[in-house]
Amino acid sequence: MTSKNILITGGTGFLGSALVGDWLEQGHSVTVLTRNPAAAKRLLGSGINAVPELIGLPTDTRFDAIVNLAGEPIFGARWTDIRKRRLRDSRIALTERLVSFIDSLPEKPEVLISGSAIGVYGDQGDTVLTENSGGKPCFSQQLCLDWENAARQAEQLGIRVCLVRTGLVLDQGGGLLQRMLPAFRLGMGGRLGEGRQWMSWIHRRDWLAIVHTLLNNPDLQGAFNATAPQPVTNQAFSDNLAKRLHRPSLLPMPTTLLKLLFGEMAELMLGSQRVMPARLQEQGFEFQFPTLEAALQQILGHD
Repeated sequence: MTSKNILITGGTGFLGSALVGDWLEQGHSVTVLTRNPAAAKRLLGSGINAVPELIGLPTDTRFDAIVNLAGEPIFGARWTDIRKRRLRDSRIALTERLVSFIDSLPEKPEVLISGSAIGVYGDQGDTVLTENSGGKPCFSQQLCLDWENAARQAEQLGIRVCLVRTGLVLDQGGGLLQRMLPAFRLGMGGRLGEGRQWMSWIHRRDWLAIVHTLLNNPDLQGAFNATAPQPVTNQAFSDNLAKRLHRPSLLPMPTTLLKLLFGEMAELMLGSQRVMPARLQEQGFEFQFPTLEAALQQILGHD
């Protein structure tokens, strides 16, 4: 494998840190754009180059690829107007600055791999969704759509752009399970609302393999659903997790309470996206963890 020079935003996050670790093992050179370079080096190791601003990079810098994963966590604080602006600025405004930076480079990168999410489809019930499906308007749908459109501007510069529409990522040490495990381990877990909403998930190792595939295949561009080929309902997810932990799944969270507690952000928990990784499957991509049972077995073992 030819060594690449890669710039990444969001490199200290749950997904980005795993990517950086893989790249360093593969012999790539990695530059991380981060507000705190010293903390990034402590987390990721001294093998990275960490910079606080794009403007500080030499004008003759040449990156083979740029991977854009920056963005404040969409789960967390309630979606006030201020919070919504921060969510948008941390994704869209930063991506716009990144495209402007690419435009300023004498030698352009070969590819921009930019983050997105299955929220781009909105709440669509039982409808099976592929990359060609339209979206149902809501805040998260517009957020993802505008984020993707900002990244697509790099196509005008002759850059291959790949959009990674990520589902709910499962693994140890972060992501969805980190939020769910405490309650489920105490036997206090259960479905959200009626539990009929679809959850399109992916094991982090498969997500990493998808990004590596997009990075190294010059024929791939456009949007790709980064989800396992077997989505499950929230009820099935809750039951499987409880079974793996040898606990009951008897304490559902009512819809009205979720809306009261989380306001508009409850759409992330109650919305339904039954997403299929159609374009990856057409390319013959093989998932290491195609079923939820296999993913939870690997992550939790005999917990």
